[in-house]
Amino acid sequence: MPSFDIVSKVDPQALDNAVNVTRKEITNRFDFKGAHVVIDLNKKEFKLNLETDGEMQMRQLIDVLISRAHKQGIAPEAFDVSKEGAQSGKVWKKEVSVRNGLKQDDAKKIVKQIKDSGLKVQASINDDLVRVTGKKIDDLQTVIQASKSWDLGIPLQYENMRS
Repeated sequence: MPSFDIVSKVDPQALDNAVNVTRKEITNRFDFKGAHVVIDLNKKEFKLNLETDGEMQMRQLIDVLISRAHKQGIAPEAFDVSKEGAQSGKVWKKEVSVRNGLKQDDAKKIVKQIKDSGLKVQASINDDLVRVTGKKIDDLQTVIQASKSWDLGIPLQYENMRS
């Protein structure tokens, strides 16, 4: 039976490259000359610890980071910037987590969307992925097309297509 997996993954090497390119660009920008800027990537927990001199520089830093990550193939939705930054002395600090893997409630939303579509496919949750199986590959391709229009707030990838 044909099947494929819906996942939400971030390539650690692409994330590391995006952080390095961001560091390089920030050091060359005129508006960041002489400013305190720290970009620290925790690869195990997929978290970024950012430090700047002010809130406006923090917003600019996040914009540069997201645009550089997008050029590396990382979707902007992968960055969770909802956590508020805090001022610690003269420095603004912010923790940005990178969404890697499907959470259980996100996987349930995906399964519900697939069942609501009315297609003759089955969806099951396996750890941090959703496996979709069906009798026809055309139905699976229809699910992929439909899922691109769902607004779940997370980036989705499709892999392991088997017929």
